[in-house]
Amino acid sequence: MSISSIEGMLQQLRGLAQAAGGGTTSQASTAVAGGFSGELQKSLQRLNATQESAYGKAEAFELGKPGVALNDVMIDMQKANISFQTAVQVRNRLAAAYQEMMNMPV
Repeated sequence: MSISSIEGMLQQLRGLAQAAGGGTTSQASTAVAGGFSGELQKSLQRLNATQESAYGKAEAFELGKPGVALNDVMIDMQKANISFQTAVQVRNRLAAAYQEMMNMPV
């Protein structure tokens, strides 16, 4: 299965989604336009923001800034770690699904 055939299938699916929706609203057209890749990008941006926030709070604690408690730093670091581990697992599942699809007979 080549990239051009995948792109063709995506265009067909978009056309069917628009036809099924009739008069699509702006939210529906945004969802179709963004699709999976848009949601994936937003998730990665949220992951990056979570990590930057956690590292910023850790740096503030290390510098001894007032109002930054160790327990808050540790919780934020764990949240960032869990978010990262989740993203790694999603990536692994996507790669496995892609490999499985590529190994399917035509």
